Amino acid sequence: MNRNNIPSIQTLTDTLPQEGEVMWLGLRYERKIDLTEVPEVVALTESKLKGDHHSGKKGSKRQVTLIQQEHLNAVASYMKIQDLSPSIVRRNIVTQGINLLALKGKTFWIGEVLLKYTGECHPCSRMEENLGPGGYNAMRGHGGITAKIIQGGIIRIHDVLKINESEPNKKSPAGQGFWSKFF
Repeated sequence: MNRNNIPSIQTLTDTLPQEGEVMWLGLRYERKIDLTEVPEVVALTESKLKGDHHSGKKGSKRQVTLIQQEHLNAVASYMKIQDLSPSIVRRNIVTQGINLLALKGKTFWIGEVLLKYTGECHPCSRMEENLGPGGYNAMRGHGGITAKIIQGGIIRIHDVLKINESEPNKKSPAGQGFWSKFF
């Protein structure tokens, strides 16, 4: 806190007491098919989800894709779709109860698996095909995130997603730059 008891941007960014829950899991066994819902997935350290065709290769930043149920609900509303199946948006894990973008720059646990946020998962042109005209734009800003597998294991439906509390508090340029003049 600064002299006016206003928290810094870095403090606000680092504060994430919420936990999420895994609501859906899916694997894509072949190219150009929807994901198949599964009750659990095996995350292979530094590699991919076992059995998933598209998961990133060893060292890739896109080994797992995640999306929030809350964003699926928004996309369904924009597209006027009653029951939007997570399989057609081509993400491996659907979570609920936590803002995935708040994981930026962090590692986080889902069950026994440790993941690292690696970026936003922007929509591709397949969203027009899968959701209909306007599907690409409906997904913009709601596409979820990509992650890298730091420590493998099993992820199951209803596993908890929470930040890795043992990660050292890193100072980012955002917390020390422009905004620090004001806070």
